[in-house]
Amino acid sequence: MKNKTTIWHKGGCHCGAVTFEVRAPVNAILTACNCSICNMTGFLHLIVPAEDFRLLTGADNITTYTFNTHAAKHTFCQTCGVKPFYTPRSHPDGISVNFRCVEQSRFETVTSEDFDGRNWEDNIAELRKEE
Repeated sequence: MKNKTTIWHKGGCHCGAVTFEVRAPVNAILTACNCSICNMTGFLHLIVPAEDFRLLTGADNITTYTFNTHAAKHTFCQTCGVKPFYTPRSHPDGISVNFRCVEQSRFETVTSEDFDGRNWEDNIAELRKEE
């Protein structure tokens, strides 16, 4: 059985204007979604409850983009354009952190599971079942 220890990991956007901390397992399980926006931005999901996320700097430097149902709140740094985290449609009470924006040295193992977001409506129950 894998260690379920959670710790705080630091992260941020490319230019450093937006920084955050996320409490996540040292043995992370990520979600690789193939929907249009995740595919184009290379987003690799580390989904956590909202209380396991702390925005440290840059609240005034974030812009939000929505589309389709407008349920997901895609947040971007206004300076560098990187999307380090957002509020996902699948987990509206949580935060999806872009694992590529997190300092990764404190993770022991990292695995990734594919999610067919192109067919979101048909597959969302499977993603939510993992909670």
